[in-house]
Amino acid sequence: MNIRSQISMVFHLDKCIGCHTCSVACKNVWTDRKGAEYMWWNNVETKPGTGYPTKWEDQEIYQGGWEKNGDSVSLKGAGKLKGLKNIFANPNMPVLDDYYEPWAYRYQDLFDAPEGDDQPTARAVSLVTGEPMEVQAGPNWDDDLSGTPDYARQDVNFKNVSAAEQDAMFQLERMTFHYLPRICNHCLNPACVGSCPSGALYKRGEDGVVLINQERCRAWRMCVTACPYKKSYYNWSTGKSEKCVLCYPRLESAQPPACFHSCVGRIRYMGVMLYDADRIEQVAASDDSELVDRHLEIYLDPFDPEVIKAARANGVHDSTIIAAQKSPVYKFVKEWKIALPLHPEFRTLPNLFYVPPLLPAMASVGEDGNYDSVNETLLVGIEKLRVPISYLASLFTAGNEGKVVDVFKKLHAVRVSRRNDTVGDVSEKQLNTCMNEAGFDKHVANAIYRLTSLCTYEERFVVPAAHREESIEMLENTGDYKGSVGFGFKEKPARGL
Repeated sequence: MNIRSQISMVFHLDKCIGCHTCSVACKNVWTDRKGAEYMWWNNVETKPGTGYPTKWEDQEIYQGGWEKNGDSVSLKGAGKLKGLKNIFANPNMPVLDDYYEPWAYRYQDLFDAPEGDDQPTARAVSLVTGEPMEVQAGPNWDDDLSGTPDYARQDVNFKNVSAAEQDAMFQLERMTFHYLPRICNHCLNPACVGSCPSGALYKRGEDGVVLINQERCRAWRMCVTACPYKKSYYNWSTGKSEKCVLCYPRLESAQPPACFHSCVGRIRYMGVMLYDADRIEQVAASDDSELVDRHLEIYLDPFDPEVIKAARANGVHDSTIIAAQKSPVYKFVKEWKIALPLHPEFRTLPNLFYVPPLLPAMASVGEDGNYDSVNETLLVGIEKLRVPISYLASLFTAGNEGKVVDVFKKLHAVRVSRRNDTVGDVSEKQLNTCMNEAGFDKHVANAIYRLTSLCTYEERFVVPAAHREESIEMLENTGDYKGSVGFGFKEKPARGL
């Protein structure tokens, strides 16, 4: 076993309120520079919707991710031969209009305008060309527009949703929607790393964060094409690619990233997962029907003595192993199995998992023309949820509806259990039925409820600090403090720091 540690994440979509505080925090810290105006390393989309960049999920357009080739995988739209063919003209690369042309307002015109009968205005000016422009789109242009023909109905995840189900969803505009926050998934099998001709992208061994070496980047932009989540960007000012760095300076001091720290809805969880790197290719090449199961199986039990022994032999520090044992991500993903990867069919094995939204039930029109909103129990079952299971399966399980149903049974059981504890109007029959379908007891239901609703800061974010003393020892062993092994010290570090 080649045991490594990976910083992993869970987003609980039932708690996201779409405030974009996470996006603004990231923008203020990382992408408020020239050439990065259009970049949103963290963005929040409305689903159903086309997202950012437009239709990023449609790999028939962008050719991102990996595709199965027998017992292995190959890049769908990048790689040595494909990259060489598209080196001067890449038809699968998103253009600025797929994102949006960034702009500012010429507010000085409000003060400099000559006296007149008309009201002066601050015209929009492109931040790329400096010329006046008409605003056509933005990073959250389709915010809260679920049901609209131009945005929600163009969602590529409707390809497996029947026309009748779509008609039921779109009886009224905005009748149902949920938010989908997205950042770089820091995948186990990152397509961006595999596509880079310069070898500028790499995955850190100590925590699995995927980074770009700006000195080695030569602006081939194959990473932009290869990333199926479109979380690698090109800085038109510096001529370098950039992406989410998961605020690694904060991680090294045991702090969560800025977007996690600022989240108003407290939907974000972060922790360490231990995985077997030797199985990555085998898992990535799994059949679609087994992809989610194989993906989750690659993460190993941090309490298993054999796993601990192999991790220590591979240089994983004890503090990291302890953090993996306390990880909230491990509970959501492995113990309770209620968090799922986004678009596993891209085969990048993402390390960001989502608890699907248990959306309200939807009244339907009966044959007599009346709305059928009467139910035997107060909390209706998952068969009447507003969003079809097939839509959510397209998002989270490569079309496997059974996986989504299993998660919803557990979430519904937690809801029924809490209703029974707080109000007491749930029949014992309904409670037992829900618990049996979920496959757990009230103790587990209460544990899920606590980590979802009552968790502390320390329970949501279990991030081990980096071990600077090990870096210093590596430098001392080389006898050279001038940039040896890539740490870049110009003089001997002070021992007390």
